[in-house]
Amino acid sequence: MPVATQQTRKPGISLHLLGVICGLTAGVWLGAAEAPTKLVNAGYSPFAISLCMVAGVFTARWTFPTLLKGTSYVFTDLAEKKHLIVWALLAGALWAVANTLTVFAIRDVGLSIAFPLWNTNSLIGLLWGRLLFRELDGANGKTISKVVLGVVAIVIAAIMLGFSTIHGGDTAASHHALGGIAAAFGASLMWGTMYVPYRKAYISGMNPLSFITAFTVGELGTVLALTLALDGGMHSSAFQLLHTRGALFWLFLGGFVWVVGDLFQQFATKYLGIGRGIPLSNTNQLWGLAWGALVFGELATADMPHKMLVLAGSAIMILGAFAVSTAVASDREQASNHGAMMRECERYNLDVDRTQAAQTGDEFGNRNERRRWWDYVILLTATGVFVWLGVRATVPPLAMNFAWIIALSVVLLASVAAGGFMLWRRTRFS
Repeated sequence: MPVATQQTRKPGISLHLLGVICGLTAGVWLGAAEAPTKLVNAGYSPFAISLCMVAGVFTARWTFPTLLKGTSYVFTDLAEKKHLIVWALLAGALWAVANTLTVFAIRDVGLSIAFPLWNTNSLIGLLWGRLLFRELDGANGKTISKVVLGVVAIVIAAIMLGFSTIHGGDTAASHHALGGIAAAFGASLMWGTMYVPYRKAYISGMNPLSFITAFTVGELGTVLALTLALDGGMHSSAFQLLHTRGALFWLFLGGFVWVVGDLFQQFATKYLGIGRGIPLSNTNQLWGLAWGALVFGELATADMPHKMLVLAGSAIMILGAFAVSTAVASDREQASNHGAMMRECERYNLDVDRTQAAQTGDEFGNRNERRRWWDYVILLTATGVFVWLGVRATVPPLAMNFAWIIALSVVLLASVAAGGFMLWRRTRFS
């Protein structure tokens, strides 16, 4: 059984460290995804905001797999594991419902309260990973303590960071507060459960780039159906927003940034599992706060107790992420993971050797990744959409610190360059 040596088959960093890098990079980008949506004028329904953002997600999701692997690779991968297409569509549907619930939660209780509530999804993901895939089975007490305490620390830190932005009269008190809290917890449940199809796909050897191609069909179809059914059909404000090009660009940009973060989150889930990968990506709260406080001045009027909450919450989140990052799977835990893979192979009659190779990022090394003419059409079309919207975009008259925009944008670019290079060098994006 090659499990104990699977992380040393190829030169370079270990798969555990690669997963950690992907998880932390995901946090940087997912935290920044909310910033563009702040620039959209209020007055649109949550369904409208969600639909337009998902349209940007859809555009970007088809672009990255085409750019990195080509459609021939992606569709061959999907054809070899047809049963996983349904799981990908289900994951997309869960994401769409969760994303719509978050907009309701932000509207009713504010981002500062809603964000930490839905970030409890890491606890739900940890539970599902343990129950369904036997994650942490065979791990020693020290490793289990690192993962569990690290996840709890990240959730506690998220709550502290959320409440640190509530000060003065910004409590967002509302008669809709109970509904907003319920929406945030509902989003947490949906997102925590969404990681089950993720994990199922990756222990079966599917490439994350292939998975998200089907995933995006599920999310766009679901959010469109929700809009038509619950937001006035063709009279929804979503279709009015489609003609407001200045605002639409920012929602598309938010979707684009989110897709980059989610791609790294997918790879983190593949190489670390649900219990480790999702908590690391949930450090996005720290980066979301950085954008809100440094760029939009959300803490400009905060008193000292609230600023101390920021410092304490940030420190706890860093310690929690460090604990999870250092919880390396032992040989016994890797053997348990191998057992989960074998069960999937037996259930769906998968080739064991090829599926095992996929666990090390070495899947289908002989597959043709040559780009077809339609690949370039997809890339040019997606780029053209963003350029067309971008040249017509207008920046609302909001107070922003452009020095911090540049600084945080540099962090974004540096993280994706480092994470992308590590993925390419170690697995060729597999």
